[in-house]
Amino acid sequence: MSILKNTVLLLIGLWLPLIAPAQVMNDPAAQQMVVKALDDIYNLEFTEADAQIRQIMARYPQHPVGFLLRATQLDIQNLPLSENKTATAQFTQAVNQGMELSKRMLDKNEADPEAVFFMLTCHSYMASLYHNQSESLKAVGESKKAYSYLRDGFKLMDKNPDFYFTSGLYNYYVERYPMDHPIVRPFMFFFADGDIALGLKQMDVATRKAVFMRPVANYYLSHLLLKHEMNPAKASGYTKYLVEKYPNNPLFAMSYAEALLLSGKYAEARPQVQRLKQMPNKLVPLAYNTFSGMLAEFADKDDKEATQFYEIALKQPANEGYTKEYHAFAYAGLARVAARANDRNSAKTLYKKALAVGEYKSLIREAKAYK
Repeated sequence: MSILKNTVLLLIGLWLPLIAPAQVMNDPAAQQMVVKALDDIYNLEFTEADAQIRQIMARYPQHPVGFLLRATQLDIQNLPLSENKTATAQFTQAVNQGMELSKRMLDKNEADPEAVFFMLTCHSYMASLYHNQSESLKAVGESKKAYSYLRDGFKLMDKNPDFYFTSGLYNYYVERYPMDHPIVRPFMFFFADGDIALGLKQMDVATRKAVFMRPVANYYLSHLLLKHEMNPAKASGYTKYLVEKYPNNPLFAMSYAEALLLSGKYAEARPQVQRLKQMPNKLVPLAYNTFSGMLAEFADKDDKEATQFYEIALKQPANEGYTKEYHAFAYAGLARVAARANDRNSAKTLYKKALAVGEYKSLIREAKAYK
């Protein structure tokens, strides 16, 4: 199989790093326990989540749901997971246990919607982990396995609304990816056709109707609206839901502040940026300084202060999966400052650096437009 096909298959796995389990039998009490555990996980209330997960595992010891909840907790509790060897080993063990139990379910009924979703989740988790560890071949292998279950999910949306997210994500990216990477277009005949508009609609359905995928659907749909669709105002609606429901979550807080800033809603963004300063996660300082630079530049018209924040941001490490774009924002901010100071050479150099790391369509358009 060509490396280009592998690259696209890998994409399928990489966009599912926060997936939670699908239907949990037909037991309303069990479903309520799982939703409560997920709410605790996403709001960083890990002691409460531990209690819920132990209760679920005791009640359903042969079911994968408990192990996948444990893996989800390990991922969120140790962001970024790939930088913590102990947590990574625990995560891998939990996913493998969930995979074994999911396989047993599929052995009994290969069309079981619950088992299909669990297996999709397991392979997607491992694909994302391997990618973040720069284990490309392993990541591709897991993504190929995830792809087959993702395809099965196309036919199961009426049985489980959580499949609206995975189906929508596929419909969107199988079309968007070759638009952004034309070199892979000749190899796309391996994949079922997608539909960008339909994909966005399906993900929106998931933000409202999914039981377990609702937080994830809101998070990723907002990201697509920011990165590709250049619609930060719409993205802010999805991220607002997340920060109101999960106020302790740094990923959701960063996304909301970002959406407000890119929408030009600086008065609303300012308190959200200040909230970031109080969050201890290692991903936050880069976001805080970049966003503070944007506030200084756009809201306060203070290029000196903006420059200070942007330069601090560029000295802080970026994470490939979560904060790389903020370095691009900082370079672009410094480029604008240089342009206003009539330092065209510096502005061109800084925009070039922004293009080297940035992937947002709005940023790319801005940088390429500068002559």
